[in-house]
Amino acid sequence: MPDSIALHVANRRLDKFVSYHVQADLYCADNYFRIDLHDPGFEIPEAARCQLSINGIPALTGIIDLIADADDKRGTQLAIEGRDLMGLLVDSYVETFVDEENMPLKELAETLLATVPFINRNNVRYQAGLAGARANAVSSRAADPLAALMAGQKNTHIEPGATVFEVLKRAAMSRGAMFYGLPDGTFVFGRPKAAGAALFSVTHRTDGRGNNAFRSTRVRNTSRRYSKIVVVGQQQGDDLLGAEQINVQATVSDPQAPFYKPLVALLNDDAVSPAQYARMLLEIQRSEALQLVYSVRGHSQAGRNWTINELCRVRDGRRNIDGTYLVVSRAFSLSKADGPVTEIRLGLPGVMA
Repeated sequence: MPDSIALHVANRRLDKFVSYHVQADLYCADNYFRIDLHDPGFEIPEAARCQLSINGIPALTGIIDLIADADDKRGTQLAIEGRDLMGLLVDSYVETFVDEENMPLKELAETLLATVPFINRNNVRYQAGLAGARANAVSSRAADPLAALMAGQKNTHIEPGATVFEVLKRAAMSRGAMFYGLPDGTFVFGRPKAAGAALFSVTHRTDGRGNNAFRSTRVRNTSRRYSKIVVVGQQQGDDLLGAEQINVQATVSDPQAPFYKPLVALLNDDAVSPAQYARMLLEIQRSEALQLVYSVRGHSQAGRNWTINELCRVRDGRRNIDGTYLVVSRAFSLSKADGPVTEIRLGLPGVMA
């Protein structure tokens, strides 16, 4: 049975489209959609909350940003574009300049989300141990400055000009986590899935037997891969301390880097320790080092819609790949050339970017 797609807006349901593109990306702050359709016979309101569903399950929950209509001999054609609810946080600037020091993450999120429209603050998930405050900042007179930073750094006030997304992303990073959105409109503070059962599978054999992928791309990028990452930062202290007492350094290594190439980075953000920042840089370069992209027919597999932050077993005979990867991005699309297609981008499980 073919997959069904519908746009729900203003208590109406639209399900006849000329083309569409619906994105979900674990590492993207605001996911995008576009729908092209004939005149539906009623005025679609601008800036309205909407939801796109595949087989009755949310594929994107967001806001309509743009509606364009054009008339020709074929009649009226509409193009509708928008983004998910996280797009509101990307666009909204912080008006309450609270002091983040020792503020629990849940309290910070609820404070900043209070004035953002269309957001249900009950639809925010906190991975175990993340809802509270960071560990209290340790005195800069500690014998081991790096250990002090690992316990928690002194935070700064939110500065004017920061967006809600930027502040909450930084708060998540300072706790070793990400801040991302799900297709049903839920916001999550947590890490990507690293283990468990693979709910999906991709087969791309050279002889074609059992294949479900009809198009594929592999990108291996070593241009930004470093064998050693050194992060130098400063712990805030008082004027009685010399520079040698407040400079701190953290180092991580990548044993899979092809050759010796060091990176030295300066950290000026008090919200993140040098050790945390070094690990984040390592994970970013690991995520950029390998990307697998496959296109499959339809939008579901074994009755389950393709979705992000789930594991996928890959058997790719052409590239000699047989392993489990994380679905970091999926895009549902419809075109005259290919019909309904899902493009899946895969990366390493558990890696932040």
